[in-house]
Amino acid sequence: MRGAHPKPEHPLPETSQTGLTAVVVGGGISGLLAARGLAKAGITVTVLEASDAWGGCVGSHTVAGLELDSGAESFATRSTAVADLARELGLGDNIVAPHPGGAWVQLPDGPQELPKTGVLGIPANPWDPEVRRSLGLAGSLRASLDRYLPASVGTSAAVTSVSALVRARMGKRVLERLVAPVVGGVHSADPGLLDVDMVAPGLRAALREHGSLAAAVASQRKAASGQAASKQNGTGEAKAGSAVGGLKGGMNTLIAALVAELRSQSVTLISGARVDSIARTESGWQVSTAHKTYDAGRLVVALDGPAAVGLLEKALPELSGLRPAAGPLVSLVTLVVDVPELDRRPRGTGILVAPQTAGIEAKALTHATAKWDWLAEEAGPGTHVLRLSYGRGEGADAPESAAALDDDALFEAALRDASTLLTVPIVREDVLDWDVVRWAGALPFAAVGHKQRVAEVRRVCSEAEGLAIVGGWLAGNGLAAVVADTSAQIDAIL
Repeated sequence: MRGAHPKPEHPLPETSQTGLTAVVVGGGISGLLAARGLAKAGITVTVLEASDAWGGCVGSHTVAGLELDSGAESFATRSTAVADLARELGLGDNIVAPHPGGAWVQLPDGPQELPKTGVLGIPANPWDPEVRRSLGLAGSLRASLDRYLPASVGTSAAVTSVSALVRARMGKRVLERLVAPVVGGVHSADPGLLDVDMVAPGLRAALREHGSLAAAVASQRKAASGQAASKQNGTGEAKAGSAVGGLKGGMNTLIAALVAELRSQSVTLISGARVDSIARTESGWQVSTAHKTYDAGRLVVALDGPAAVGLLEKALPELSGLRPAAGPLVSLVTLVVDVPELDRRPRGTGILVAPQTAGIEAKALTHATAKWDWLAEEAGPGTHVLRLSYGRGEGADAPESAAALDDDALFEAALRDASTLLTVPIVREDVLDWDVVRWAGALPFAAVGHKQRVAEVRRVCSEAEGLAIVGGWLAGNGLAAVVADTSAQIDAIL
């Protein structure tokens, strides 16, 4: 149920193509953006996508008659990249801010409002009332020692994990009660496994500049708030979870507009075409599927990390030792329920779950009709859309994730978790419709050292004429990172 867009009816191109040509392997958001950049440069472009849908993790599905996002449902406003793209595609008037209700975090000892001014859950002020309620006096005292530590603590090593940085600067309580729930909800991973420079670019550099982690967070939040305020008509300080924007109708409308523009530019979009091999030729690149071979002067590979390296390593043997780990399996359960008690938004726009919280299998719940006013209007009073996310990347020795449960088991878990997290009983009879969407490897796994691996992959690929490699595993998680990086990579090969 991931695809919102029908198969194109374009005939397959001839085996040999001449002139300025390019093949893009992968029809996710990065592949479509790459095709757009190439087509604007006057190049004849063919996009090959293995599935029957465009947009990758920016997809849609219909649940209880509502067209909903099946993957990404918002974008970070730390840069203007996504908003600028939306405006270029004629969707500028559809850019919306979430409802200012704020988000919560479920801790082992109960729920707390998530602090407003954080990056990855790291607080800008350990004495903020919301932070202190989550940490307690001892936790805030320990976190405030950050300002007295040398700037070298947490920044001297070439690479470090989110966990190591936070624990060294602010202590265990900040890590477990604020950072782990946010990182688990956003990246589906243990903060001890993630490279902080990949998931929070510039944070350590800001720490060196400003002298403390709290000050570094404050500087990044100030920059993000400035971006958000320019788009949100100066609504003042944003609540936690609102340093994001969305599109009326869902983020999937971005893909529909992008696909329509590509077709108007005569880009050939071929779905159901899994690429089996890639080879270098005297004139460029040769890409083969089960049914066709395509020759092109330029090649863009827009796949997940393991698949991209797997396809390219025969042509570029230097890539063989650089294959990244696969991202975690994430399962999203969408419930459309008739529960008028939820009109009061008991947990704001949603709630993240601390990993050590007993009795709850979900890592996050988004109350979509509380978050997006346009969706609440579309659903109508008393009808609510809830998205529960399952699956954390905990390492090879971790027990099997709840994300691997079958659909019926996940549905039952979602009912239990939603009832607990929202403090409102939700039973099967309240459910108008539901769906499960699974994303295997869609979230890039930015393990410690991943930034250096990315740099080496990019170095190898840059030495191969006419080749670009794009995607979230290289750019970093999130649409803002992918949009900006893809544009830069296509500029480079042009």
